[in-house]
Amino acid sequence: MPGKKADKDADNLAAVLEKIPQMFGEEADTGLRLHDIIMDAAPKLKPRLWYGMPGYARGRSTPVLVFIRRDDYLTFGLTEKANLHIDENAPGMMIPNAWFLTGLDAAIEAQIAEIVREATAVVSKPPDRKRQ
Repeated sequence: MPGKKADKDADNLAAVLEKIPQMFGEEADTGLRLHDIIMDAAPKLKPRLWYGMPGYARGRSTPVLVFIRRDDYLTFGLTEKANLHIDENAPGMMIPNAWFLTGLDAAIEAQIAEIVREATAVVSKPPDRKRQ
């Protein structure tokens, strides 16, 4: 039933495109630009509403990997299901997964696109790290 899946994908996309102006208000153009950057960087992602905000996953029933939202700041973030880069030299072994944005320019757009490509890359699962 490819028609039903395509319809659901189209409905999900329409819901995201409707939600962005509602959520982002005066910064709706920036929210739509974030959506475009994400989709251009990883065209196979499926947008859908996730906890009331635009989220992007590999499939309709797979976990959201990337999300955007608007509160006091524009937020671009990754979920724990994304391919997160663990920097072994980072203080406290912290993993960056969300950024507050005060605007977009070419450099920030390129950085967001690279983060999306890395976060959504399919990688083999690392071996299970069991506590000893």
